[in-house]
Amino acid sequence: MNSPHDHHAHAHHAGGPDAGLARLTTAATLHCLLGCAIGELIGLAIGVSLGLGAWSTVVLATTLGFASGFALSLLPLLRQGMNLQSAWRAIWLGEAISIAAMELAMNVADYAVGGMGVGSMLHPMFWGGYAAALVAGFAVAWPINRYMLAQEIKQPCH
Repeated sequence: MNSPHDHHAHAHHAGGPDAGLARLTTAATLHCLLGCAIGELIGLAIGVSLGLGAWSTVVLATTLGFASGFALSLLPLLRQGMNLQSAWRAIWLGEAISIAAMELAMNVADYAVGGMGVGSMLHPMFWGGYAAALVAGFAVAWPINRYMLAQEIKQPCH
């Protein structure tokens, strides 16, 4: 397992510590976005398909976004031989903050575009809202992840 300090040791290869931290932040944010996007899409699909209201869809999508986001972060650590309790302790705070910011931005963007108000996943607005949500989630979480990585609150991608 990489040390949280390893990104500093190799930052000189491509423009110094800020460039190394920026790349690490982008990788960590994309990793988080993938986890959130999986749960978010499933929650939105269920909510829209069942005709749930916006708030019910948001709760479902957010819950599934947290579940898939945490799972995506825990699995590599568990595969490396960590027990669940140790793996959870290693990731929970950084992931909880990152996922919360990302989910808030994603749901606000999707709602504002109107994606969760359509009657079917086949409607172009569903996918427009989801695309806007992905962009918003990344944009909001990136600076938060950069700060947490620099302060060693969040661990690098595993």
